[in-house]
Amino acid sequence: MPPIPVLFGLIAFAGVFLFFLGISQMRRSAGGAEDFQARLAAYGVTTAGAAALPQTAGMRDTLNRLFQPAADRMGRGDAKKGKPSVLEQLQRADLKLRPSEFFMIQVGTGLLVALVVYWRFANILGLLTFVLGYLIPGFYVKYRVSQRLKKFNGQLGDTLTLLSNALKAGYSFAQAIDTVAKNAVAPIGDEFGRAVREMNLGGSPDEALGNITKRIASQDFDLVATAYSIHRTVGGNLAEILDNIAYTIRERVRIKGEIQTLTAQARASGSIITALPILLAAFMFFVTPTYFQPMFSSFIGWILIVIGAFMIFIGNLIIRRIVAIEV
Repeated sequence: MPPIPVLFGLIAFAGVFLFFLGISQMRRSAGGAEDFQARLAAYGVTTAGAAALPQTAGMRDTLNRLFQPAADRMGRGDAKKGKPSVLEQLQRADLKLRPSEFFMIQVGTGLLVALVVYWRFANILGLLTFVLGYLIPGFYVKYRVSQRLKKFNGQLGDTLTLLSNALKAGYSFAQAIDTVAKNAVAPIGDEFGRAVREMNLGGSPDEALGNITKRIASQDFDLVATAYSIHRTVGGNLAEILDNIAYTIRERVRIKGEIQTLTAQARASGSIITALPILLAAFMFFVTPTYFQPMFSSFIGWILIVIGAFMIFIGNLIIRRIVAIEV
């Protein structure tokens, strides 16, 4: 039977999990009313329905005040080095979470991994795995950001063609963006929809396109925002400019696809060579813990583990450098 502290830890994690599940269900049932009221309050608009918000919002605000200072210290970005903050990363990943909520998820995941390992082996290794569990949500956010950016860039060429055709049909630029928002699919349809709402609230198209660039961090879309900004200053045929940019983006996507195909074998080899020793060591460690006992019970064993991990990291880094071809 596991020790009493482990049982209390598992119960605590279950409580945190159920809390976030309740938040998700509350947001789904509320239909985004809280976010809508917050956006109205930011523009100085008050409604009689503000008092009808769910009472659980007060509990969420209390927890947010408790964890927000720690989340701010841990998730502060660096604009000079180009490192986005946690809030910007969550926006790019399209996760409807506050930084404080994400911080609580990180702590909860770290505690879960540490408790499982401690319950299995009952040694100090469980505390060391807390760091690994803490980093898992961050890896997931980065994966979602990369996948969403890849999908956005893949849709951008056809979207610019649709935008150009709307301009040729006599629509204004704002009407053309609204047409794209209604006809395009996620993620580009969602981003253009947000741009339309920003313009309806008094923002300019320049600001709306700039905000899309900040949220998505797409170099291809930065071309579009820059082209429109120059067009507003010096004039010209915007539809023709968008057609040329769309052609350039399609060619870039095609060349990137060819590079991905030619380097697929090298990338797969790097992934297999990197993951195979780690997975095999983890499998042997959980199945037969005594097999690794000499490695963890002697100083020479720890040195060999560090050297092996360092060599695996260097090998993976070299392979990534070889197959990283910029277009």
